[in-house]
Amino acid sequence: QVQLVESGGGLVQPGGSLRLSCAASGSIFSSRTMGWFRQAPGKQRDMVATINSRGSTDYSDSVKGRFTISRDNAKNTVYLQTNNMKPEDTAVYYCTQYVSFRPAYWGQGTQVTVSS
Repeated sequence: QVQLVESGGGLVQPGGSLRLSCAASGSIFSSRTMGWFRQAPGKQRDMVATINSRGSTDYSDSVKGRFTISRDNAKNTVYLQTNNMKPEDTAVYYCTQYVSFRPAYWGQGTQVTVSS
């Protein structure tokens, strides 16, 4: 069983930055795609960014150019650097680990609020 623990959420002003972290248990972290999703109140959970085992990344159009996903396989950790944040980025952010091309394991989520 894989456990994912997110950290780094909080309150940030518009235009500000946060760095979210997700620590994963398990010895096969480096071979699996990792991702960040987010869910705003009353909305569905949407993909924000993914990074595969080779380091190739993918982003939703809404965050492209502002957010950066990265991973440190030695620490079993994936990061999401968020810059130039907007009020519409407010959501609970979830870390996920893919199995067979689908999100399979989820963290508990971390709240991000963008407000002045």
